[in-house]
Amino acid sequence: MSSTTLSPETKYQRHNPVMVNEVLALLVTDPAGRYLDATLGRGGHAGAILDYRPGATVLGCDRDPDALARVNEELLPRFGNRLDLEPLPFSDLHNLTGGFAGALFDLGLSTEQLSDPQRGFSFNLDGPLDMRMDRTRGPRAADLVNGVPEEELAGIIHRYGEERKARRAARAIVENRPLETTLELAQVVRGAVGPSGGIDPATRTFQALRMAVNGESEELERGLEAAVALVKTGGRLVVISYHSGEDRIVKRFFRRMSGLCVCPPGTPVCRCDPVNALVVITKKPLQPSIDEVKRNPRARSAKLRAAEILNHVPGKRE
Repeated sequence: MSSTTLSPETKYQRHNPVMVNEVLALLVTDPAGRYLDATLGRGGHAGAILDYRPGATVLGCDRDPDALARVNEELLPRFGNRLDLEPLPFSDLHNLTGGFAGALFDLGLSTEQLSDPQRGFSFNLDGPLDMRMDRTRGPRAADLVNGVPEEELAGIIHRYGEERKARRAARAIVENRPLETTLELAQVVRGAVGPSGGIDPATRTFQALRMAVNGESEELERGLEAAVALVKTGGRLVVISYHSGEDRIVKRFFRRMSGLCVCPPGTPVCRCDPVNALVVITKKPLQPSIDEVKRNPRARSAKLRAAEILNHVPGKRE
């Protein structure tokens, strides 16, 4: 399904937030509501919400201290007490007080994260193998690359990166240890994987390591669970994902929380505990328009799914 276009007054270009018109149309149903931006980044979506509805407020969360510092400097002077900031990962969202009119998850990396060599996210810039969203805690990508056994490393690359040649990549990495920089790792992986369907051969391995370092799949599931408990009945949950693994998690979560079993085929007894807590609005994910992709090529893989909260669920905090 292609994306829709809103009236010109809803256009918002600061920081190129992805699918901003679709987010505003699907998320902002209460002009005076309180909204949760669980992935604040540069504050593009948060700023768009506050501009679009002068009576609304936003709580912006991010586990990247650098992102919060930038928004504190750039947006807080403009919006004042209409914008609050919290340094929280998805897994800690359940500690917030509920009653939100909607919650947004934009799962992409920001331009600043990708363009800073010291963060280690880019395979085109020479920097340390870090890849942590919060550089004050947890193991670095270098610790995985140089420390885990080959079989485990291959499993990480296959599971999180969906790399068909994960074993080749892992074997080459182990044979060339120690690897300390992004360009060293990218060169080794490219040599092992070879041409890869029009994308850089290092793409999937870097994605896998980043997801493993930050526990992104597990964090996402916890964050979505928390959001359903934080958004009031009639409020919306909007998620933008950027690769098939993330989109599957969101799709499966939406199905289960709309009362559908998501157990593997052949499972004799349902064990996934489906709940009639929401109704899916986007039967198929929305994607960016051709014009948006031309303006912002990084939006090309985005998929947006949205749902409306129907009922309270256990643990819901209003």
